[in-house]
Amino acid sequence: MCGRFVLVTDLSVIAKEFDIPGVSIHFSPSRNVSPGQHIPAIVKVDRQNFLKSFLWGLIPFWAKDPSIGAKMINARAETIAQKPSFKNAFAKRRCLIPADGFYEWKPEGKKKIPYYFSLKNEEPFVFAGLYERWVAPDQKPVDTCTIVTTQANAVVGPIHDRMPVIVPKDAHRLWLDGDIQDAARLQDILKPYPAGEMACREAGKIG
Repeated sequence: MCGRFVLVTDLSVIAKEFDIPGVSIHFSPSRNVSPGQHIPAIVKVDRQNFLKSFLWGLIPFWAKDPSIGAKMINARAETIAQKPSFKNAFAKRRCLIPADGFYEWKPEGKKKIPYYFSLKNEEPFVFAGLYERWVAPDQKPVDTCTIVTTQANAVVGPIHDRMPVIVPKDAHRLWLDGDIQDAARLQDILKPYPAGEMACREAGKIG
């Protein structure tokens, strides 16, 4: 799973990388980004990329109770094309969630030791995400998202059996293009990131 990540790169850098015309959302750099917080994500609307803010924890548009979002911080790559909670977003509402790294915990005795994972070159990257708009009873819209996970690679595997999907640069456009609904092409993106390009270290205290 992915339950905590790091984003300290300024959003202006992300905007430049994705040809986004400007940054209109606020996000404070954090080394402990957590579910239930608003996080930035890249979406494509009318062929233009934008940075938008989403609550981390997807609430399906058909949900009656928004508390379901707390259980929807991750979506398994293997089942998102079939699960009612995710299949509509997988088909039409995909996003990229920027990050500098993420954490996983390894049980050691009665403790859980956090480990930090990043790219070896320490550059920011993007997770595969899905997003939805849920309308509250008072008609106020709530924009939410989830991070897609897959099987762990050889770097993450000794700590946890799952890892977030890191989308390679050559697949950014495909993942963001809501007009593309070919499940096979999209599923091909949802693979463990090459282990040789990643680094891991014990994280110490978080937060």
